[in-house]
Amino acid sequence: MATTYNVMIMGASYGSLLATKLILAGHNVTLVCLPEEAEIINKEGTRVRLPVKGRSDLVEIDSRQCPGALSGATTDAVDPAKFDLVTLAMQEPQYRSPGVRELLDAVARSRVPCMSIMNMPPLPYLARIPGLDAGAVKHCYTDPTVWDSFDPPLLTLCSPDPQAFRPPEEPINVLQVALPTNFKAARFDSDEHTGMLRQMQADIEAIRYDAGDGPIELPVKLKVHDSIFVPLAKWSMLLTGNYRCVQKGTMRSIKEAVHTDLELSRSIYAWVSDLCVALGASRDDMVPFEKYANAAQGLVKPSSAARALAAGAPNIERVDCLVRTLAAQKGMQSDAVDETVSLVDLWLEGNRKAA
Repeated sequence: MATTYNVMIMGASYGSLLATKLILAGHNVTLVCLPEEAEIINKEGTRVRLPVKGRSDLVEIDSRQCPGALSGATTDAVDPAKFDLVTLAMQEPQYRSPGVRELLDAVARSRVPCMSIMNMPPLPYLARIPGLDAGAVKHCYTDPTVWDSFDPPLLTLCSPDPQAFRPPEEPINVLQVALPTNFKAARFDSDEHTGMLRQMQADIEAIRYDAGDGPIELPVKLKVHDSIFVPLAKWSMLLTGNYRCVQKGTMRSIKEAVHTDLELSRSIYAWVSDLCVALGASRDDMVPFEKYANAAQGLVKPSSAARALAAGAPNIERVDCLVRTLAAQKGMQSDAVDETVSLVDLWLEGNRKAA
């Protein structure tokens, strides 16, 4: 392998999935997380469980048996300038937390290239889309000021398409993958920074893992695209499935949200895709509805946004609000999307009152 990269990932839950792929490929990763998470990661490593085609059991990857090194650290114990890449793997509202906010600002000032794997695109990323008024969507962010120090060319977006969760009965260093799709990253402005991502893509492609019965290929790859619109394909999925798990007094699974009324789901999906095209995307950047609907058959839990609302969260990522606001800029409106935004607003209002 040509170069070993040192990567800092902010967020140890979902972040441990990308971390595992990188350390299997021989790179080194520091997961920035809570003190109790850092402690267990440094003592026992992480376990990521993946479904693999043709196998009935999940394949478990123990980070301690990977060629690259994995460590956990708290926000005050890292210097972003010492890394080749920083990855943002927390939920958008978490970036204003004490400690996290200061570290994010240090990341921006370090001028180290930064890749977000949040559903909510960081504000400076939107500034890379020609003709889009990023200032007009600030109200959709929990705290838009946390992004003030970033230079848009140094920030890229990677669509967090793989679905994963921490099994509630397991220790916090265990992550289980429910949908083993690929991470889809947009290029950086710079060829050099994009070249680093392409090297990581190639190294991850080359992984063959011996689960005890000979080397196998593992799912969940990193795919780097020249179009800055490719990660926005996730918006159709989020607005058709994830946010429509949120119902008036209850939550439903992504599968139910998509398949209870397939024609309505298809129309919402197409409407969001049309918005992305209006912003400058090509139809080829989008994922066909059939492919998504088929994948949603296996998503039998409510989305993380719905689970957070049900647990009383006062803030969640508001891609629903972002999409509606950007659509209004283009003279587009959808009753179904308006209804979803209203339901999420209602839950947040109730949760904030209760808090």
